[in-house]
Amino acid sequence: MLAKVASCAVIGLDGQLIDVEVDIGSGQVMFTVVGLPDTAVQESRERVRSAIKNSGLSFPLKRVTVNLAPADLRKEGPAYDLPIAVGLLAASEQITADVSEALIVGELSLDGTVRHTNGVLSIALMARERGIKTLFLPAADAPEAALIPGLDVIPIESLFALYAHLQGLQPIVPFQATLQYDATEAPPYPVDYAEIRGQEHVKRALEIAASGQHNIIMTGPPGAGKTLLARSLPSILPRLVLAEALEISRIYSVNDLLSSESPLVRHRPFRAPHHTISFAGLIGGGRWPHPGEISLAHRGVLFLDELPEFDSRSLEGLRQPLEDKIITVSRVSGSLTFPANFMLVAALNPCPCGYYGDPLKECACSPALITRYQKRISGPLLDRIDIHINVPRVEFEKLSNDRLGEPSEKIRQRVERARARQRERFARYNNSAQMACQVNADMGPAEVRQFCELDDAGKQLMRAAMKQLNMSARAFHRILKLARTIADLAESEKIETHHLAEAVQYRARSNE
Repeated sequence: MLAKVASCAVIGLDGQLIDVEVDIGSGQVMFTVVGLPDTAVQESRERVRSAIKNSGLSFPLKRVTVNLAPADLRKEGPAYDLPIAVGLLAASEQITADVSEALIVGELSLDGTVRHTNGVLSIALMARERGIKTLFLPAADAPEAALIPGLDVIPIESLFALYAHLQGLQPIVPFQATLQYDATEAPPYPVDYAEIRGQEHVKRALEIAASGQHNIIMTGPPGAGKTLLARSLPSILPRLVLAEALEISRIYSVNDLLSSESPLVRHRPFRAPHHTISFAGLIGGGRWPHPGEISLAHRGVLFLDELPEFDSRSLEGLRQPLEDKIITVSRVSGSLTFPANFMLVAALNPCPCGYYGDPLKECACSPALITRYQKRISGPLLDRIDIHINVPRVEFEKLSNDRLGEPSEKIRQRVERARARQRERFARYNNSAQMACQVNADMGPAEVRQFCELDDAGKQLMRAAMKQLNMSARAFHRILKLARTIADLAESEKIETHHLAEAVQYRARSNE
């Protein structure tokens, strides 16, 4: 007898409907799985056999063939265990209920209990798009799936519990979502900007960067506070809205990084990979491509400490996502696109010893070594960074001063007001799907021309700056976008000359 059960494969960040077809026929006793299964799917034969027997059900001693359709799509992972087991029980007439309108996913233990599965948020989204109303999945994943409205989420503890539910012996109550999302709730931050002594000009640069989601690079000697300033940056970023939280949670779900206590990411990501990270780990990829650190930092911050120590290929791989806000990973089997709308924050020393240009400690590096060290970061990558700021050592008087600085909460209020001005401005002119800007850093040439008009004094200043700094067209547009953010912080409708002058001073004086 033939039985069909619907399941799901997660390809990149998207769910793909999979038909699990189970046929029980006569002939030699055999259990075969076809449809491009990987090793984990092939091994499901033993898990399913043991789970059925240990659940007190009968495993048919006949020729069993399982086809995972479409057959040209590679299947990976153990999430097909439960649908294969249900299909086998239906084909052997131990289950008489109609499961054609439901979607089933889950990994089986040998004793029949159902284990956690990755990518449940993508699976639930696909089910809703396909009009599937009922979703059977591991009980541990029910809160995550319930984030998507319009679905009956049935939490399954074991194979026998699902059998009893389908046969009407012991119905399972659909999971009721109890999650309440409060966009005004602030997560705890390890450090407040009020506790950081000195570096007021760097705090100002970080406030501007946060207001327009601009990329920033900090250069200074060891111990000046670059890492501390960067790690405190999330405390001044705007809080996530629900749509952004779901976007981020979907990526974390695929990478199995969601917290067991909460299925929803509630604060902006801060990712700080070590400089030994591989190209695939940073950019994304692998044999079966998965999101990398730049996608895990989506809608948040990617912090690269000791920037010159990163592999040059990995750094150059950042160039496309910094411009396009997405990353496309191509393999022989096809191409996958992951979101990568992040804010890049980088920190580096001016030379290998860290003290080149320091007024107190002499640099021990030769000029050739300093040049070679600085050239590890290419000009095109530096050109994509809006703010270049020096972080000098902090003087004793500032370190020993008991006076607190401006708290992060107050800075964040200004940042949120500036972001609100940007959303309102773009909403007024968002007459087409092509124009979907949310922050100033998203603006293209057309938006820059429309929203970053300069008066005669501003044009004269930019003409002189381009000539003296030898700026590219990209740098020209980035200065205008930065000036627009500075004007938004000042609650000014027009870009004044002093806004533009401040934006110009954040451009690098070298490598341009």
